[in-house]
Amino acid sequence: QSHVNECCSDNFYMKNKFFVLFLLSFLSFSLFSQELQNGYGGVTLGMSISETKEALLKNTDFGYRGDRDVSLSPSQNQTIIETDATHFGDLSYLTQCWFQFYNDKLYAITININTNKIDYYTLFSTLSKKYGNPDSLNPTKATWKNESITMSLEKPLSVKYIDNSISSEISKHANIQKAGEELTKELFLEGF
Repeated sequence: QSHVNECCSDNFYMKNKFFVLFLLSFLSFSLFSQELQNGYGGVTLGMSISETKEALLKNTDFGYRGDRDVSLSPSQNQTIIETDATHFGDLSYLTQCWFQFYNDKLYAITININTNKIDYYTLFSTLSKKYGNPDSLNPTKATWKNESITMSLEKPLSVKYIDNSISSEISKHANIQKAGEELTKELFLEGF
């Protein structure tokens, strides 16, 4: 009987030991992984166009040249600022970057990185150390996500920040517009 109790006691101890180790590793991972950033270089999601222009002027790494880098898409309430740091040559870690706005709110940032200065694996390792393992991973893209932000690292080498709520709103609008265009096409074809 005492041998059975001893065996059960050891088994209980081992199970609890593994549970405690699992819990500690989970907590340490949670404590050391940071919340996702909502932008880069002083430019953050949710900024207005004028706030973004000011931030781009302050950070010369982007290569922002002023209003000539801004383009409008009036039919969709969208504006895009495109910057180009390639004129710095291999001195810059950045190449082209895009800042997309919807109703004067920055909802998507695409940072293209100079592959002569940094490689995909180095950046992937850095982001994984900072934010933990990606939520999804495939041969061309690693994605980290929370309720409000999606950040992805894409090959050859770009980092994207997306405001989930505005992106969802734009997708709904695009689907409604597409459905309307399909209905119009059907009506047109029925006329023959």
